[in-house]
Amino acid sequence: MPLADLDRAGAADAETRRRAQAIARRLSVPRPPQDRRPRRGVGELRSLPWSGGSDELDLERTLDALAGKPFPEDRDVVVRERVRQRRSVVLVVDVSGSMRGERVRTAAAAVGALAGELARDRVGVVAFWSDAAVLVRPGEQVGPLAVLDLLLRVPTQGLTNVTFALETAGRLLAGVPARDARVLLLSDCVHNAGPDPRPTAGRLPRLDVLLDVSGERDVDLGRDLARLGRGRLRLVRGHPDVAAALGAVFTD
Repeated sequence: MPLADLDRAGAADAETRRRAQAIARRLSVPRPPQDRRPRRGVGELRSLPWSGGSDELDLERTLDALAGKPFPEDRDVVVRERVRQRRSVVLVVDVSGSMRGERVRTAAAAVGALAGELARDRVGVVAFWSDAAVLVRPGEQVGPLAVLDLLLRVPTQGLTNVTFALETAGRLLAGVPARDARVLLLSDCVHNAGPDPRPTAGRLPRLDVLLDVSGERDVDLGRDLARLGRGRLRLVRGHPDVAAALGAVFTD
């Protein structure tokens, strides 16, 4: 759904909608690199210069490329290949008691903006406190404003069980190739319920951490989670910092 749809009146409160719009205007998430290795039945079918992979000839385009060339080259042969350009991303949002008020609105706005920016990808959303709730499963078609509404309907409550949230995200990514899967944790990382989340982070295909430092926080844990999850850590103090931080974690 286009980011412009955030302008519609909806159930999300006006301040969170304003923050989402501000983030969306500045947000630019790079597309994933093309994976042109042959994978039967997977990815978008496109016509590309032959590079030693597909043997499915695009005859019409090959004839056009060869026209008038007495000494054709390999790259003049055009084939049909499936190009994989979709990620599976699970956004894990802390709605525990320590993330109430302004902090949870900033997190919700970030998720709403990302849901629009990642419209071509398979995006899931998990809200967590001492428990966790799957709000959107990867591949479900849910617009940015609807994601905001879902998040803001979850009451900020209880302790913070990062481990259970990451385990829930991992289950949603089961069966997805590691190169296409990643988890983004939005939290203050004040983990105070459940076992140590570090081993769980190490089992995820990739974990990036957007850590709210506007109040109580645990930067050391956030740093460890990102390192063990082979991802990046970015610190934010409010919604003006979010777009640049999100852009940075998606640069590779």
